[in-house]
Amino acid sequence: MSEQPNNPLHGITLKTIVTELEQHYGWDGLADRVDVRCFRYDPSVKSALKFLRRTPWAREKIEALYLALLNNPYGKD
Repeated sequence: MSEQPNNPLHGITLKTIVTELEQHYGWDGLADRVDVRCFRYDPSVKSALKFLRRTPWAREKIEALYLALLNNPYGKD
């Protein structure tokens, strides 16, 4: 396995990212930040993972939101 010292997401699974964002923002908060159906209607980690794995633009937004949360865990955004 190659080292990725400049990748802050290296070793963090998408499931971990979605779970931590949901715990911090809630599903409604996630839906306000990334407007996708899997966060608005009958949300679950499973449905979010399925959608995000197939949709690169949404995954990029979720990863950026997670990085923002890591950099400012107590701020609003």
